[in-house]
Amino acid sequence: MAIDVLSELVVRQYLPEAKNRLLASAEEIFAEKGFDAASIREISTHAGVNLASIKYYFGDKEGLYIEAVKYAHFCSSVGGPMPDFPVGLSAVAKLEMFIRGMVARMHGPARPSSMKLMMREMAHPGKAAHVVVQEFIQPMAFRLRSILRELLPGHPEPELLMIGFSVIGQILYYRQNRPISELIFSKGEVDGLDETMVADHIVRFCLAALGFAEPILTGGRP
Repeated sequence: MAIDVLSELVVRQYLPEAKNRLLASAEEIFAEKGFDAASIREISTHAGVNLASIKYYFGDKEGLYIEAVKYAHFCSSVGGPMPDFPVGLSAVAKLEMFIRGMVARMHGPARPSSMKLMMREMAHPGKAAHVVVQEFIQPMAFRLRSILRELLPGHPEPELLMIGFSVIGQILYYRQNRPISELIFSKGEVDGLDETMVADHIVRFCLAALGFAEPILTGGRP
């Protein structure tokens, strides 16, 4: 839809929060209906902004969808990029720092619409998934692989890949499977697993599995 001069002027009068309202509404509606069934008119109405604002801020429906998925990813984690490692830090310390940083970003409940849209897009990756992976997820994955290569020099690459999946899988469980965990046990029990407790466990579990810490069952099997 082309924006005429009058519509352009109307859009420019909106405060920046109009864009945020559009993203929040798009995230919710795309999560519920998917890309094809959702309409930009419904999204703009839900956000309480002019339909022309979608063209102004995002270009078209696909552009809005990509930004909505990026917005969902942002709402599913907390914090900016992982900090640089101090000079001279050991590979073991780097792995611990990485795990603690990722747990801090992923711990705690997320908005249901954020998780639903992310899971929908990642289950059937499209252009939006490729953008999120390239901008956010891939750099983290490559950073972890670099740590593992340093920690386990000469180790076969396929095994390093699986070790990396095991590390990330433990961290993601507390984000992606939280609702099911609360159904299996209780919300109170799951809420009791605070960020520090979870990070301590994953660090100890991973380092023990890789031979850089005492076994979890230090007293031996019964």
